[in-house]
Amino acid sequence: MAKAKSELWEWIKALAIAVILAAVIRYFFFAPIVVDGESMMPTLHNEDRMIVNKIGYKIGKPDRFDIVVFHATAEKDYIKRIIGLPGDEVQYRNDVLYINGEPFEEPYLDEYKNEVDGLLTENFTLEEITGSKVVPEGHIFVLGDNRRYSRDGRHIGTIPLEEVLGKTNIVYWPLKEIRKVD
Repeated sequence: MAKAKSELWEWIKALAIAVILAAVIRYFFFAPIVVDGESMMPTLHNEDRMIVNKIGYKIGKPDRFDIVVFHATAEKDYIKRIIGLPGDEVQYRNDVLYINGEPFEEPYLDEYKNEVDGLLTENFTLEEITGSKVVPEGHIFVLGDNRRYSRDGRHIGTIPLEEVLGKTNIVYWPLKEIRKVD
């Protein structure tokens, strides 16, 4: 009887440690997220499930074109691509992205650019959208890949870095579509 109680107690301790460890990992290091909508098509699809790396930006800085998850509102998190970093001047002209006056290629948009009539991304400058010529210090500017159907920096402005949950680039569900995305 004592041996059975001891074994049960060991199982309870092991289970408790596993639950606590899982909670710590999820809260501080990695978390799952479900893509809601088509604003990141063709890169990400509605209902894709991804892992958010929460520690990457605590030890490093965001890079241009990273896909990030951030608090857009108190109730809603968005997933978008970083286009502008602090100090960047951002402009779109004739479907070409200009950062600080230099054109940048966006190969992840090629599929959509070949399918649409007219511009995929309408012309704009950061100053027209936010009133600021450059992305403010401590902020980023984001866009969805599905430019015609994305609520992004063109609508909500720049994003404070403290609102960014983390970077995401691994789709783990559906199983047949497990992949790394850039």
